[in-house]
Amino acid sequence: MTPELEQKLFKKYPLIFRQKDLPMTQTCMCWGIDCGDGWYNIIDTLCAQIQHHLNWKNCEGKYEYRRKHEPPPPDAEEGSWVVVPQVEAVQVKEKYGGMRFYYTGGDDYIQGAVDIAESLSMRTCETCGNPGRQTTSGWILTLCPAHAAEKKRELEDDSADEEEQ
Repeated sequence: MTPELEQKLFKKYPLIFRQKDLPMTQTCMCWGIDCGDGWYNIIDTLCAQIQHHLNWKNCEGKYEYRRKHEPPPPDAEEGSWVVVPQVEAVQVKEKYGGMRFYYTGGDDYIQGAVDIAESLSMRTCETCGNPGRQTTSGWILTLCPAHAAEKKRELEDDSADEEEQ
């Protein structure tokens, strides 16, 4: 992902991408978001859903009014409303033609949201975001017809260069 789009996500979701500045001995987020720009909207939507769910469940941000009007849930930690631990991305990357979003924290709802986002990525061109399919020749990627043809030409050019040497 381009540094500009990556920084946009980091700025928009600082709690989710808190680990981006940690050393590689503690997290893989230090390498950033390792996929194409075509999945930006999927990641942005996923992070928006995750943070909204966390804010609602934990009565944070615009949902703080709930603390005044509702008793704490029975499964809340003593003295707080924290019901769902904050999600922190540990690694976001492409693998076998699909997005992988590894994280800590969350609950079953968030796991479902991540599963849906990962499934959508397998039908979305990683380069441009248009509908795509997985390529089966060489590295497994999810590409639209135009980018699949471009990738095929690149592979043919590379193999022709190798034969000349």
